[in-house]
Amino acid sequence: MAELVYPPVIGAAHGLFRALDIRIDMQGTENIPRKGGAVLVSNHIGYLDFIFAGLTARPQKRLVRFMAKESVFRHRVSGPLMRAMKHIPVDRKQGETAYQHALDSLRAGEIIGVFPEATISQSFTLKSFKSGAARMAQEAGVPLIPVALWGTQRLWTKGRPKNLKRSHVPVTMRVGEPIEAPTDQYAGAITRRVRERVQELLDAAQRAYPDKPKDATDSWWLPAHLGGSAPTAAQVKEAG
Repeated sequence: MAELVYPPVIGAAHGLFRALDIRIDMQGTENIPRKGGAVLVSNHIGYLDFIFAGLTARPQKRLVRFMAKESVFRHRVSGPLMRAMKHIPVDRKQGETAYQHALDSLRAGEIIGVFPEATISQSFTLKSFKSGAARMAQEAGVPLIPVALWGTQRLWTKGRPKNLKRSHVPVTMRVGEPIEAPTDQYAGAITRRVRERVQELLDAAQRAYPDKPKDATDSWWLPAHLGGSAPTAAQVKEAG
């Protein structure tokens, strides 16, 4: 079936990014397979991550179907768009339906996007990964593609006001080589390997990032271990 909605939405996103002069630095996109199924696994630091992570597949002329919480599909604006772009709603109380939907899509040759941390990391460091992405890759016989995003938290993230008027913000993205998911290995072991690779890519993205906080009040988007004022993972857990 023709993709009547997804390409125009991507075009609109590109237009917005140009208007805001968002400087995108994207490397490793050749690691996205040109055909066949794959599970794209990304860190999660902002509400726009699915847009940016999806852009990593465009140089290979692929579209990514993201698994997202079901409430996004109930929104009067985002809901119709998410359904038309064939993203997959996840009801956390009945996750098997979404899991099977994703499996069927993978076997049909689609790329499925997953944020294995499940929720946005307010410390902007990697949280633990859930093993669902690895299990899907094993069952469907497809590779996992690790992705790291950096800078998207400055546009819109949890606990901070949305600021899409902010211009000249760099966004750095790194895509790693495919990771196989053999059925004779534990999903937990594969998940740890994927998380380690995403961490390596995130470190690389942070090193390449051209911006620094302007002053102490602007250091909120930088994690504590890099000298910023974002809460540590332990502080986020304690506050929650």
